[in-house]
Formats: sequence, C-alpha cells, structure tokens
Amino acid sequence: MTNNDLICSGPILRPGDDGYAAEIAGFQTAYTHRPALVVGARHTEDVRAAVEYAARHRLPIGVQATGHGLSVPLDGGVLVSTRRMTGIEIDPVARTAKVAAGVRAGALIDAAAPHGLAPLNGSSLSVGVVGYHLGGGLGILARTFGYAADRVRAIELVTADGRVRTLPSGDELFGAVLGTGGNFGVVTALELELVPLTSVYGGQLIFDTDLVEPALEAWRLWTQDVPDETTSGLTLMTMPDIPPVPAPLRGRYIATINIAHVGPDGDRLVEPLRRIGTRLKDDLRAMPYTETHTIYSDPDFPHAYTATNLLLSELNADAAQAFLDATADAPVVANLRHLGGALRRPGPATVDHRDADHLARFITEPGGDEIRGLHDGIGKALSPWAIGHSLNFLYGAGDWADERQTRAGYTESTYARLAALKATYDPGNLFRANRNIVLSS
Repeated sequence: MTNNDLICSGPILRPGDDGYAAEIAGFQTAYTHRPALVVGARHTEDVRAAVEYAARHRLPIGVQATGHGLSVPLDGGVLVSTRRMTGIEIDPVARTAKVAAGVRAGALIDAAAPHGLAPLNGSSLSVGVVGYHLGGGLGILARTFGYAADRVRAIELVTADGRVRTLPSGDELFGAVLGTGGNFGVVTALELELVPLTSVYGGQLIFDTDLVEPALEAWRLWTQDVPDETTSGLTLMTMPDIPPVPAPLRGRYIATINIAHVGPDGDRLVEPLRRIGTRLKDDLRAMPYTETHTIYSDPDFPHAYTATNLLLSELNADAAQAFLDATADAPVVANLRHLGGALRRPGPATVDHRDADHLARFITEPGGDEIRGLHDGIGKALSPWAIGHSLNFLYGAGDWADERQTRAGYTESTYARLAALKATYDPGNLFRANRNIVLSS
C-alpha cells in the first residue's frame, strides 16, 4: 500500500480506518499503542521503509508482534506491526532456526520438534520469539541451558538511519540489542541455536492453604541441592472464584510448584516435595517437549496486568518469610523462580546480575496509587536481599517506567555503555516506546 511517501506491501492504517483497532490490539490490554500511523509489515523491506519514513518526519517508532510485554505505549508516531512476518527456517544439521519478527514460541516449537530439536522458550506458546530474546529470555530450562539470548547467532536489525544490518556475535550492537528490548532498532529476524531435546520431566504440584507455608519452605530447601538439570518456580495466589477455574481450586489460596527437569530419575528427584502433603494437583510426568507449556499453564487470552520483580542474592529463611508475609493477604500473584546453574555463565547478551539466586515476581491487576503502593511495599520487604531487577519481567506499569527503574536492570558501567551506543545509533531517540535508555550526553 501507499501512504504519501511510504510504500509498504502490507496495510498502512490511520486512526478511524477499518482494521486499525485490530492492528494495534495486543495481549496486554492495560495499555494500547495509539499511533498516528500503523504499518503492517510483511517483510524486512516494509520495516525499512517504515523506519525511514518515521526518521524523515522525526516521528517516534514503536514495534509490536504480540503485545505481551507492553509497558510504554506509543502516542502518535509510527507503529510497525510485525505479526505477519512468520517465516521459520530450521537447519537440523547446524541445529539452528532463523525466525522472522512475528514468530510465536508455539510455532517455533512445532517446527523444531520433527527434527528432535527444541528452542529455549519461555512458559507461554503465544509470546513472540524475538521480543522474548530481546528481554534476555529466561526459559523453562534456564538453569540447564542459560539465557536464551546467549544462544543467538545473528541478528537482522533495521536501525534509525533506515539501514538493514546483519549483526554477528562480536559486533558492538549485537550484545546491546539482546537484553535491552527495542532500544536500538527493529529486529526483523534472529538466527538461534536449538538444543537436541524431545522430552522433559515436569508439571505442577498444587497445595491447599494449610500447606502453603510448608510448601514454600520445602521448595526453598530443595532448590539448594537440585542439579542444574532442574529448573523450577513457586507461585502463591488466591485463585479467582470463576467458572474457567477448576472447581477444586476456586477461591483457594494455593501454592503451585512448577518443575522442568532434563534427564532421568524425575520421580526420585521430586520425592521431597511430594512429602509436603496431599496435593490438589500432581501431574508430574515425562512429557513430549511440545507439551511443556502445561508446566506453567499461562493464560492464553488477552488481559490487563501489571508486574514488577526483584532479583535476590539469596532465598534464606528470613527472605522467604518476608516474601510470604508481604504477599499472603494481597491481591497479587507472587512468583519465585530458581536461578543459578547455567544462568551464571557469562554470555554475549546484556543480562546483568547473573549472580542472582532467585527472581521474585509480583503480578497484579493494573491500578493507581494503591496498586503501586502494594508493589513498593513488597519491594521494601525484600530489599535486604535485592540486587536489581529483570527488565524482561516488567509488564505494564508504564507510569513507573522512568530512568531510575531502567537503570536498576543494569550495572552502572553497562548502562553507561548502552547510553553511549544509543547516542550513536539512535541519536534522535526514535525508539523510545520501551524501557528507554537515556542517551549519553
């Protein structure tokens, strides 16, 4: 399509046009981009044309494939919608995949599986592969294989000057792009390493209210000795009393332990957790890799949510009690992820605080001062053990997305390096609908 001096093979839409509302809609409904122009890109040349147009008119640029992690919506400017860019190329010999910007995790899993291979995906099938890697990529098997972003081999990127660049590992922009969201351009394709894996042992253990505290303590102790082949998390929440929730769980305050293990002896490994007591659910089993989304059973429908997090230096008994006390009576989904293992290895991606032992996440419905006070209060309770946060798990809360919050995701030296690169490659800060890195002066 043509819109004055912009030519694109996909739709070009303005507010009020048929299809505009559907094009800007995403998984996160607390925020919605409101661009002056949305470009439905079908391939890299469409993206290049859209970026060049925006730069020529000095318009901010936003990017959306699925809209899962949207926190800072675009107001005016140009939104590049990449959801039509769904190409996947699997090289079973090299064990790699080349994925276009709109590919979702479920599609990549299905494409790799016939070759006995698997990507290092997260817990949801509907998350965009590119966006997940641009946040670092903390996957369901993270302790075994490390951050997914460290397994990227090449990046195709359209920068603010309208150039299409192919970045190999070692390019100064390569590591900067991985781990910083969309601060440096529009990623149109990634080449990723796959791992030879067809099945895992895993699933959920769910415990009722009277076993929440024992489950937290047993899991805390259990994580101290598990092998790197085991990645797990624990979630505390009061289940909604609504029909979509299974009847035995409705309205109950529960603890859910999620486990993904690579290798044999899964049942023996989890025996200490089964000894906690009677389970409301126990579906731990060996499963095909294509079923691993059931380990977390993330909601698959668009909804509104806000999330913050803290990376913890340790999860000792005092930290666990503080986590429980701060969240037990609150309208929050409180999640802990066990880190360590391969996540401690250095890698090319810009992921700092790799020495963190656990990640604490807090997910709520969006709200005003009361909800922000809840998040701040939980953060204060855990502050003695906090060493920063993961930008990959900051959802919604766009009003809180200031420079201080972004800086807390990096060390001072990393942020200074990123700010200098931002000033070089995006001096007009066109890519600012994100957790924005402030340009170095």
